[in-house]
Amino acid sequence: MALAVPPGVPDPDSPPERPAVVRGQRRPVGRPAKRVAAPHVSVVIVNFCQWRNTARLVRQLGRSDAARSGSAEVVVADNHSPSHPVVRKLRRTTGVKVRPLSRNHGFARAVNRGCREARGEWVLLLNPDVTVPDGFLDEVLGVADAVAAGEPTAGVVGFQLRNRDGTRQASSGPFPTFWGTLGGLLRPRSRRKCEHLAGGGRREVAWATGGCLLVRRACFDQLGGLDERFFLYYEDVDFCRRAALKGWSVWYDPSVRVTHHWPLHARRVPAPLRLMTRHALLTYSRSHWPRWQARAMAGVVRLEAALRQSWAAVRGDATSASLYGHLRALVDDVGAGRYDDARRRVRFAAAFLDPIAAEQDGRTE
Repeated sequence: MALAVPPGVPDPDSPPERPAVVRGQRRPVGRPAKRVAAPHVSVVIVNFCQWRNTARLVRQLGRSDAARSGSAEVVVADNHSPSHPVVRKLRRTTGVKVRPLSRNHGFARAVNRGCREARGEWVLLLNPDVTVPDGFLDEVLGVADAVAAGEPTAGVVGFQLRNRDGTRQASSGPFPTFWGTLGGLLRPRSRRKCEHLAGGGRREVAWATGGCLLVRRACFDQLGGLDERFFLYYEDVDFCRRAALKGWSVWYDPSVRVTHHWPLHARRVPAPLRLMTRHALLTYSRSHWPRWQARAMAGVVRLEAALRQSWAAVRGDATSASLYGHLRALVDDVGAGRYDDARRRVRFAAAFLDPIAAEQDGRTE
């Protein structure tokens, strides 16, 4: 792993800066991009039962000078998805690596595995349910160069997410608090964690969503990657918070836009997915909130699980009732610091998400 350069100190081994890419600029037809020795940015995509979406995203990423020149590479970390014909084609694609995992290890651990294969000075995390425009990676490299030159402490940059209909999707927000989380129950789901930012300029934020997140490799390595206690959700918030504690700054740049097709707030939340979101919330609260607040939130989640379990039993939904029983036990596991036991319960719930993820495959039009 690369040695972290303290914020504010120039790296003597860094390559010379390139001029920023102008938005919309394209290389003239007939002039192929010159290959470079090593990538400047590594795209890490965590795939789970969405091979067609992932393959489509890889093709879109290839429509840029950065991909054609080797300034960008793609690493696909697969969380033990069923085999698919497109895998063979992906493996044969120049600049693309496919790294299968032995089982579904969750988002954070898969990202860390993918980043071990990455060689870029920047790592771009992308969800497979994201679509990007032509020249997207050229724009990302332009922002990376501009940020590195103007903000030497910048460790994380988030970009603008759009809904399928083209409307803005909230992409960043303040750090979650106990009172804010409770009050969020009175707000629309799309505004409980994230907020819409006015204006169009780059600005510093508390955290940005991991669906499309650019991370300086030195920052990633210094923090030891994403916290693998998180299986899914809140790992991006936790990472940005830990980065800030180490002196790195987090930025949001709306000049680069992608479409995020299935954000959590736009999907139904069945029992297995709710177990995962509550596990993430409990893990985050135990890590970053005062002890009494973490315990109070655990009590709220325990009560919610009991009520939902009872209602599922009344409806005759034995599977959901069982999963909410696991959630009640998971609350005690996290509270006692038994993270391995809690993770086993989350992996059990994850097995029920395969068909939900598969339903979305091939639909990122």
